[in-house]
This record gives sequence, C-alpha cells and structure tokens, in this order.
Amino acid sequence: MKTILITGVSRGIGKALAQRFLENGDFIIGTSTTGETDWNHKNLNILELNLSKSESIRNCAKKVKEFHKRIDVLVNNAGIVIEEEVNEKLIDMDYLRKTLEINLLGTIDFTERIIPLMNSGGHIINISSHAGSLNGNYGKNYPSYRISKVGLNMFTKILAARLNGKITVSSVHPGWVKTDMGGEEAEREPEEAAEDIFKLTNSNIETGQFWFKGKKYPW
Repeated sequence: MKTILITGVSRGIGKALAQRFLENGDFIIGTSTTGETDWNHKNLNILELNLSKSESIRNCAKKVKEFHKRIDVLVNNAGIVIEEEVNEKLIDMDYLRKTLEINLLGTIDFTERIIPLMNSGGHIINISSHAGSLNGNYGKNYPSYRISKVGLNMFTKILAARLNGKITVSSVHPGWVKTDMGGEEAEREPEEAAEDIFKLTNSNIETGQFWFKGKKYPW
C-alpha cells in the first residue's frame, strides 16, 4: 500500500485519480478548499487546503505530517483558470496575481513543505497543460493560465535537477478533459486522464520530463 497525496480531490481529475489509487488499495490524503468532499472511502482522508493562503498551506502540511506516513506520490492537481476565453485587453493583473498565487506560488510552497515527508524513490506529479508548452502557438486566450503553467513546468525542471536520484519529478498534460475547467465539449473523461497519471506513477521513467498519454510532450 502506497501513500498518495493529491490536491483538489473533490471533483474532476483529482477525484478520478484518487478513486483510481483507492481501487489499487492505496492510502489517500486528499485536499479540497473546504476540507470536505461529497464522496468518501475508508482509505480517503480529506484536509483543507487553500493554495492562495500561506497559513492554509502551512496548516495542511503540518496535518499531513501528523499522519506519520511517508508520502510515495504527490500529485499537484489543484488549479484554477478565471479568465474569459478571449481577452482583447492587456493582461489583467488581478487575474494574473490570483492565478499565479494558486497555480504556481502556492503549489511550490506546498510542494517544498511536503518533500521532507516523502520517501526516497517517490514521485512528484505536477498537472500542467499543453498551454504551458512554448513549442506550440496556442493564440492569446487565457494568458494568466498559460503563464502559470509555463512557470510550473520550469519548477518541474528545477526540482528534478535538485532531487535527481532521490525523487522523480514530472509535468503532465492531461489532455482536454470534461471538468468544470474543460467544459462538456472536452474530448476526454476524467477517468482517462487519471489512468494515464496512475500508470505514470507506477512506471520507471526519466525525471524532469513533460508527459501526455505516457509519451514525452514538447516543452
């Protein structure tokens, strides 16, 4: 039985991924902004985590430590997109600050606090997006979200170099998924993305890489 820590398990990819690990018999520590979910399991433990608040991050990391279990896998799944699809104006600084606070700064802060609680040979998964790839020309939509995911990808590279030989670090593009963020028109079900991520965490892969459907994705 592995101990898996997943942020944002109340719905979407986080929920599907937690359920996939539970099917495997693993012990799950999940987070939500309220500390509650509308589903439960005997091996699911929910903690409150608001990535925009430093105190919440500190408190959550402290409670993770109180389980007295070494973390095998950390999945940084929680994130937001708050902009409208098309923004003809200059980048809205309020949107940018709020997005970076959760998708990047809060995620980095939380990760750094969890690393000392992880097993050697563990795996950190950062849920990124094709929108964070500099190789593609994806237009002008969602600039704050894109900027946050580019930053998250760089964090993956930096952390992978720092933890090389100790903990594997990966970025994952889950695809266009039917979630509150992706919408009903999306191509993939949350369970499909969750299965890709589950398989990745149970594979012997090269650290510091960007993945999509089990294959390397261009940075």
